[in-house]
Amino acid sequence: MEKALPIGVMDYRELKEQNYYSVDKSLIIQDFLKRKSKVTLVTRPRRFGKTLNMSMMYEFFDITKELTEIFKNTEITQTEYVSEMNQYPTIFISFANAKGMKQKIIKNIKLQLRKVFNKYGFIFTNWN
Repeated sequence: MEKALPIGVMDYRELKEQNYYSVDKSLIIQDFLKRKSKVTLVTRPRRFGKTLNMSMMYEFFDITKELTEIFKNTEITQTEYVSEMNQYPTIFISFANAKGMKQKIIKNIKLQLRKVFNKYGFIFTNWN
């Protein structure tokens, strides 16, 4: 099967499962873990892969996933940090599509927050 260019793809799982051409940037995860920062600010120009890289980190860390297959043959699996895979509760919110008029931006942000609440809202109903 011929590989396609991932133009406009911002989801790491889609990138790997649909067999797009890709460059392995998984060592960003190692850099992130070595730094041990409480806060990390990711600044890059537009169209530089911020959302895709954050999506990769989400897939790597999220405890609700069992996705060792999409990280098969990546650099991160050859490091000691592979033991961190799928070990943490992780929330990933992208505001990449929050652009345009103010009302549209607000609507998009509310939609993203609603999705997260729908996924994890059960925690609040069982919390004493």
